[in-house]
Amino acid sequence: MRSLKEYRSIVGPAVLNQLEQLAGNLTGLKVVHVNSTRAGGGVAEILSWMIPFMQELGIEASWEIIGGNEAFFNVTKMFHNGLQGERVNLLKSHIEAYEETNRKNAERLCPILQDADIVFIHDPQPALLLHHCTNRKGKWIWRCHIDASRPYRAVWKYLRPHLEEYDASIFSMAQFSKALPHPQFLLAPSIDPLSDKNIDLPKNEIAGVMSKFKLDPDRPILTQVSRYDRFKDPLGVIEGYKLIRKFAPVQLVLAGGGADDDPEGAEVLREVQEAADGDDDIHVLLLPPDAHRTINALQRCSDVVVQKSTREGFGLTVTEGLWKGKPVIGGDVGGIRLQVINYHTGFLVNSPEGMAQRVRYMLNHRNMMEMMGVKGREFVRENFLLTRHLREYLTLMVGLRRGFANRLIAAA
Repeated sequence: MRSLKEYRSIVGPAVLNQLEQLAGNLTGLKVVHVNSTRAGGGVAEILSWMIPFMQELGIEASWEIIGGNEAFFNVTKMFHNGLQGERVNLLKSHIEAYEETNRKNAERLCPILQDADIVFIHDPQPALLLHHCTNRKGKWIWRCHIDASRPYRAVWKYLRPHLEEYDASIFSMAQFSKALPHPQFLLAPSIDPLSDKNIDLPKNEIAGVMSKFKLDPDRPILTQVSRYDRFKDPLGVIEGYKLIRKFAPVQLVLAGGGADDDPEGAEVLREVQEAADGDDDIHVLLLPPDAHRTINALQRCSDVVVQKSTREGFGLTVTEGLWKGKPVIGGDVGGIRLQVINYHTGFLVNSPEGMAQRVRYMLNHRNMMEMMGVKGREFVRENFLLTRHLREYLTLMVGLRRGFANRLIAAA
């Protein structure tokens, strides 16, 4: 595992000194994070580096997983979609499956969680654990990674009473925050610049990945990396690609995998493969959870990175593309708006036609693409690297120990 000292050349010594100073107030603090998967998706990626770095700074941090069967993950996917505004048919049987799974997991996890000073519960899957851990001594925080700005009413009506019991909540943007009777914090996600997914790669490795997937280095490449999820709009990306092909010989890469807690992925993948309709220049890739260097290479060999989501909590694949010096075409939604600035780091779009128009513009203005790439990488360095994210978590935990007023708070 890497040490924080290895990031000195990227973020500077002052940033690391600040982390050590903040952590000095938290030595020996028992902190537990709980989510629903160790592989697949941005939450698992973030926790995979956050826990070791908290430990390095003297915090007793650990990571627990809530397990469940197919019925449980089907209903939590409904919660996920419902929080993002989709109308879902929430039945009594769904609620029973959700509540029973949380109850069973509580039997195993409550002895661990009740002894912690701070517990972070990520997203809806483990949200009911608090209700079962009645002898808790520490602060419990619900961390929402989803665009919950306009939730489907039935889903929010069910979840809200359970979330109100928490001591605080965290959202990625102010627009996502909800009317809850406790302090709320704003923490944007981040990437690890030294991970296999983001570290600089030798040219021969990038060329090898291009050869493996039969990508032509002499023609423009558009790449979207994401789970096969309807909110990521892969079908809209294919539609935009088909419009672009009328004026440029582009290639499209749709690269993604599944997550243990996402039962819809296989169905969406089938829809994407059908939409590709045998086009040799549409490369639909199903990658394993550990294909980080492959994803890295695909983004680095691309001319434009795409993330045409229709809902997005943040969009770490946007951050990854910007860090690699690529202009990004992103959906004009959620956390993508924090990262993609028109004419500076890329373009925000609302339709396949908009995507096609902006790609055409960039391919005809290569100097601007290079400028966007330079600006995008520096923008990520200043705002969306793990050291900033870790600093804000430390600041939040110091504040929780000292007490905050009941208001919306940016952690740093």
